[in-house]
Amino acid sequence: MIRALLNHRIRGFRTLNIVLGATLLILAISVNLAKAIAGRERNEIGQVEVDMNKERKRIRLLEAEVAHLEQPERLERLARAHLDLEPLAARQEASVDTLSTVAAREPRPQPVSTASVAIP
Repeated sequence: MIRALLNHRIRGFRTLNIVLGATLLILAISVNLAKAIAGRERNEIGQVEVDMNKERKRIRLLEAEVAHLEQPERLERLARAHLDLEPLAARQEASVDTLSTVAAREPRPQPVSTASVAIP
């Protein structure tokens, strides 16, 4: 039976040769498709890595900008120029123990009553 299957011919070709040829053709096509898909994915990975490097550079740039903007000397200069603020004097500083007495001296803001406001 096996011998008959191996020697069976279709239009002069052995059935086994046709099956093996078709298998070889399918394998060649599948390998080429796999290589094409892998190449596309490799390009996508490369593009993502380039984007990540750009983002890292942007993060470093923003961190440097924040460090510049948060310089105490710069903030003090801006506070004096635009807000008329001065550094605290020693008499203005309070400790944790004296916070309750400082809070008692400050007048508390009164809530706005909504009953006296007329709604048009």
